[in-house]
Amino acid sequence: MSRIAEKNTNTVICRYKSGIGRIIINDYASYNSLSFQTINLLTQAVKNFNKDHKTKVIIIEGSGKRFSAGHNLSEVKSLKSKSKYNKLFNVCSKLMIEIVEGRKPVIAKVEGAAFAAGCQLVASCDLAISSSEAVFATPGVNIGLFCSTPMVAVSRKVNRKKMMKMLLTGDSIDAKNAKEIGLINDFYPSSQLESEVLKLAKKIASKSNLTIKIGKKAFYKQLEMPLKKAYKFTSEVMTQNMMSIDAHEGISAFLEKRKPVWKNK
Repeated sequence: MSRIAEKNTNTVICRYKSGIGRIIINDYASYNSLSFQTINLLTQAVKNFNKDHKTKVIIIEGSGKRFSAGHNLSEVKSLKSKSKYNKLFNVCSKLMIEIVEGRKPVIAKVEGAAFAAGCQLVASCDLAISSSEAVFATPGVNIGLFCSTPMVAVSRKVNRKKMMKMLLTGDSIDAKNAKEIGLINDFYPSSQLESEVLKLAKKIASKSNLTIKIGKKAFYKQLEMPLKKAYKFTSEVMTQNMMSIDAHEGISAFLEKRKPVWKNK
């Protein structure tokens, strides 16, 4: 068991088993809101799992069939200065960037509501699976606080018209709609959600760590490039990937009709 990964606090629980790291937002009373403390603990938890060579996949979820209502509004109201507001939104942005730029794939397991920065967290994860009852929203406009930072992540997963409707109305969408617009990969009845998320995590964990790390980094980097530059960049990435031991092992295993034995090199 990973000693790095096994750290629990009042608002964030970390668990590890068989290559899968789990991060649980554990502030049920506030609907797993993202306070300063919780954001900092989440960021550190993601960093720890990313550094831990035994961890192959990370799952982020909320406790008690609640994902996250977003920022803790009681805390937000108490800050009362521009510098403190700026610090809060910057540390939250750093969490999202750590998830995207980290070397391990991150799966959001969503039950209940994922609102505002909670919806941002879902969109920042590489994959997202929800229960059939999950709901998603960027409702800041309803309280006079436009969801400007959440829209950065969500608008990179959802097309402009759908995103603007969510932002301008503050209305929530159900799991079926969230899948249709590309915010989540799939949804299942609550009774099946855990098994389906674990099935996906185990499948990813069975691949070469090195190959996954190379691919994830290249995926996000090429998205921001013009077409010709993206092809040039990814050709270089594939060339470097081809020089790895795991690429040669994978090709040999395929040709020899056997399972590959990854060295992660």
